[in-house]
Amino acid sequence: MALWRGSAYAGFLALAVGCVFLLEPELPGSALRSLWSSLCLGPAPAPPGPVSPEGRLAAAWDALIVRPVRRWRRVAVGVNACVDVVLSGVKLLQALGLSPGNGKDHSVLHSRNDLEETFIHFMGKGAAAERFFSDKETFHDIAQVASEFPGAQVLLCGPVGPKLHELLDDNVFVPPESLQEVDEFHLILEYQAGEEWGQLKAPHANRFIFSHDLSNGAMNMLEVFVSSLEEFQPDLVVLSGLHMMEGQSKELQRKRLLEVVTSISDIPTGIPVHLELASMTNRELMSSIVHQQVFPAVTSLGLNEQELLFLTQSASGPHSSLSSWNGVPDVGMVSDILFWILKEHGRSKSRASDLTRIHFHTLVYHILATVDGHWANQLAAVAAGARVAGTQACATETIDTSRVSLRAPQEFMTSHSEAGSRIVLNPNKPVVEWHREGISFHFTPVLVCKDPIRTVGLGDAISAEGLFYSEVHPHY
Repeated sequence: MALWRGSAYAGFLALAVGCVFLLEPELPGSALRSLWSSLCLGPAPAPPGPVSPEGRLAAAWDALIVRPVRRWRRVAVGVNACVDVVLSGVKLLQALGLSPGNGKDHSVLHSRNDLEETFIHFMGKGAAAERFFSDKETFHDIAQVASEFPGAQVLLCGPVGPKLHELLDDNVFVPPESLQEVDEFHLILEYQAGEEWGQLKAPHANRFIFSHDLSNGAMNMLEVFVSSLEEFQPDLVVLSGLHMMEGQSKELQRKRLLEVVTSISDIPTGIPVHLELASMTNRELMSSIVHQQVFPAVTSLGLNEQELLFLTQSASGPHSSLSSWNGVPDVGMVSDILFWILKEHGRSKSRASDLTRIHFHTLVYHILATVDGHWANQLAAVAAGARVAGTQACATETIDTSRVSLRAPQEFMTSHSEAGSRIVLNPNKPVVEWHREGISFHFTPVLVCKDPIRTVGLGDAISAEGLFYSEVHPHY
């Protein structure tokens, strides 16, 4: 697939590399962020003005965001890696000879028609999603069309094939055991807010991902990754890729999930483990991830509104009867679900669990929930994650207040399952904090990019930035 633009895209890894480690003595912010972020494009915008709510909020963030006293110096990232091919979803489907019809969600894609129906389903909602494409030959045919499409871009997101290895930054070390002869490709179909296809009009900019990825689906590099940690001695481990197991048989899913738990348990004691979730459709698999010791084995979670709702539906948590979010996810409902996860599956005096932190992100706001006594600098962390959402989407170095808008709810309740507090948003004090039975919540709005340049990797950039500004207490 002759479509790469060389090192210009080497800055991005989508929570990624099958067995990849970052080596740098002090680990500056640019290094950790480069694991998840595309290179910034275009000139830096003018400083934010003091008058608009957006300008006041951006200025308040800048004052609040301070680096932690203790910073990560070595970060190990695994085990989901691929080459992302990014292009216009509507234009690709048109090139495939498909016409807009009725939207329908398919948990697994078996044909071009399934692809068209599922893409329409999520484009109509403006929601992100990811699906496995079961037919290898059809997927490769579609991938070939995509690779030759004008304007297609490649982002790194290993098992590490030759193209991925070529594009990796020099600071990223790939153990020889993770190298393989071919790359895994994921096709990322983007659409813009207001983009139309037939009678369909997207309410928000977003992306739809699909692949026929068997290496990552089997998590082939997990054992290699974990075995390398003793020599590498990281301060932090970041994992992703459990959602890729949906392409495997149920028997293999059950077997591999038990092996995943064993491998995570083999990570040296005292090293925090962050798990980034992604779009899933298999409730049995998600329930197993929640209940079969995966959650108690990790320290931190990152997820968006689709993943949070699917999680509570699969595990019969709060508000699980809700079929979908009605527009902006209700803050009180989100808070209830985050509280339930940490109360039922997080660390406590009576439970041997490592889980103490959840970073939730949706288009217009973010929440960081932590078990008290384990994390510091979370006010700065949630603000930094929200700030990078705006700069990444607009492809700017700093917030350009002329290109973003404040769309978060102006007031909200902090809970619906108990007597929560009523919060009124103040752009001059953009981070709101509340507490509930030993769990702290930090909320901040997002300055949403009006005409986004990027929709790919925003969740990964948010989680990376939040982790970079987070500090885990030494006794952990």
